[in-house]
Amino acid sequence: MGTHESNFDIFDSTLNLEETHHAQGYNEGYSHGISTGKQQQQESIEVGLVAGFVVGEELGFYKGCIDVWSSAIQHNPTRFSAGVQRNVKEMNELIGKTYPFKEQQQQQQQQPESDLNVVMDKLRLKFRMIRASLRLGDNKLEYDGYPKPKDTEF
Repeated sequence: MGTHESNFDIFDSTLNLEETHHAQGYNEGYSHGISTGKQQQQESIEVGLVAGFVVGEELGFYKGCIDVWSSAIQHNPTRFSAGVQRNVKEMNELIGKTYPFKEQQQQQQQQPESDLNVVMDKLRLKFRMIRASLRLGDNKLEYDGYPKPKDTEF
């Protein structure tokens, strides 16, 4: 009987070969996925930080312009047209929709216009409208961090 049991053990390991390779492949794949996921998570965090900084820098530029224009309007409102005053007010409201953005994320489902990209596009448009109304040329007041249409390659 001893010979029969030893033959059974040899065949048993052969029969379980596929299952063993499957388990080994799964474990190696799982380990690789974990390490790759951690690396990609770190890269995603870095990309998010850079993107957040860029948006924050642009928002800060616009907020600074709004603060200056609002102060000038309060000091002497007759020097600014109603359209410029309205656009400055609307631009200030748009900035309120973007910062702090975490608080606004819950409202996105209710208000699709609060999407950050949509709001940033509206801010850029309002800025160009105000700049044109005040007859400020491209060289006098512009945000240097955002690519100008003439610099964009297609």
